Amino acid sequence: MYALKNKVQLIGNLGNAPEVKTFESGKKVASFRIATTEIYRNAKGEKVKDTQWHNLVMWGKLAEIAEKYLDKGKEVAIEGKLVSRNYADKEGNKKYITEIQVNELLMLGAKSE
Repeated sequence: MYALKNKVQLIGNLGNAPEVKTFESGKKVASFRIATTEIYRNAKGEKVKDTQWHNLVMWGKLAEIAEKYLDKGKEVAIEGKLVSRNYADKEGNKKYITEIQVNELLMLGAKSE
């Protein structure tokens, strides 16, 4: 049960190509967003489409794979953990962000040419 304390599994589509940064050490980090969509019927019987956006971050080898193979619209399954952090923007304002630190990636859908 210990492994279930902070675990996220999602299947969704990339909203943009991964933004990849390479550090002086050579280590890479990739960040991008995926959308997950649920379709259900409300109390009136109307079909409702609910889309949620999730911020993802991948490090090291996974970042290299994301850079090489992932692009906008690609369907992926990911597993990772929720991570919250804060930073100061250009104006010095403190910003908070929650993202999913991915540790497993599965590319879904048809093979790219």
